[in-house]
Amino acid sequence: MSASPPPAPARASRPPAPAFTAGEAQLKAAEQNPAQPDAVQPSPIQGNVAQLLATPKTRTAVVFSIIALVLIGLNLRAGITGASALLHDLQLVLGYGPLVAAVIPSIPTLCFALAGAATSWLTGKMGVEKAILLSLALLAGGLLLRGIPATGMLVAGTVVGMSGLAVCNVAMPSFIREHFAARTSLMTAVYTVTMTTGGTVTAVAVVPLAQALGSPSAAVGSIGIMALAALLGFLPVALHAHRHSARPTGGGTLPWPLLRTRKGALLTAIFTLQALLAYALLSWFPYMLTTLGLSASESGLMFGVMQLVSVPAGVLLIALGSRPGMLRPAFYLVSTTMAAGVALLLFLPVSLSIIPAVLLGFGLGIFPLVMVMISRSGRDTAETTALSTLAQSTGYLLATAGPFGMGMLHSATGGWTLPLALLLVLAVVQMAVAHLLTSGKVK
Repeated sequence: MSASPPPAPARASRPPAPAFTAGEAQLKAAEQNPAQPDAVQPSPIQGNVAQLLATPKTRTAVVFSIIALVLIGLNLRAGITGASALLHDLQLVLGYGPLVAAVIPSIPTLCFALAGAATSWLTGKMGVEKAILLSLALLAGGLLLRGIPATGMLVAGTVVGMSGLAVCNVAMPSFIREHFAARTSLMTAVYTVTMTTGGTVTAVAVVPLAQALGSPSAAVGSIGIMALAALLGFLPVALHAHRHSARPTGGGTLPWPLLRTRKGALLTAIFTLQALLAYALLSWFPYMLTTLGLSASESGLMFGVMQLVSVPAGVLLIALGSRPGMLRPAFYLVSTTMAAGVALLLFLPVSLSIIPAVLLGFGLGIFPLVMVMISRSGRDTAETTALSTLAQSTGYLLATAGPFGMGMLHSATGGWTLPLALLLVLAVVQMAVAHLLTSGKVK
């Protein structure tokens, strides 16, 4: 009997390929446990758009989503900064008094509070994409309406446009979580960078545009063309979602009970403080410099510098805060820089306003950090929308005191010392709230 051949050696089983890269696995783990804000997160710089295109969604849908995200980002501050740079000229041309002058810069935050409060319900009824499409239609219509040279049209257009912007602001973290779940840091960085870029370019360009057109109203109204482009760019995304998504009709998660949680309260507090500081500066910084002796063009340039610095500042702060144990230092850094910029506005001559402009621009970089934390919070998209609604509607309602209070205090005192001193105190309080938020005990 011939010997049977020796059995073939068993082939070593090949381990299954990991479903995620290391960075994606870290992010997925962090999103499943959002109560650890200081957990290891991949830097947005590590993000790769090619990996986004490898997701189960069609490449075309992902590309359109990215384009829409960029177009929306370009509009999220342009309508505010464009009007801010021309507030002095608009008042001279249209002839409204100091009360209206104080009210107009307060409209955005008031609309963000009131209209933003309905976003959670609206997205539950319509879906995130349809709610954003509606918000962009309101934004474009309102901004175009401001081009009519009348005080009533300026106020009405600002109310309509900022109401649309409010819904868009609140819904964007949920849109990012739903469409880019594996890359929330990257896409939050993209949309906040484009947001700041749009605000910066508009702030710098709108004064020369008004001079070329011979009308500050026409220049402010022309910003609506950008919003119209965002509306058209988002339309394919909304149509794709309508055709391929089946959402149950419901009211979404109620945001207000979340205020009783430590996480909801602290997210609301940090959002309130950064919004109050940001919109007080965005509304009055160029006007302040003009009243202190700079020309409108020079004030607009300094305003643009402040906005421009906030672009790399936001990216840097997200990258820093994504490192293990570095989220708290990132908040310390940005809050300290904001405080230093406000303090220097008090003591430096206006000829050296470039220095506080740079520091304040870095301080405005806190916004992306806060938005990343909101995007990663919540057990699902509905709860993320609820937390975003809570933080933004409550935060903006309280933040209305920033631009309105600065205007009224300036009118009452004839100077900027008291308003800036109060902003300095708020920058210190912001640091204290950030300390609590990053304690690792937020539930």
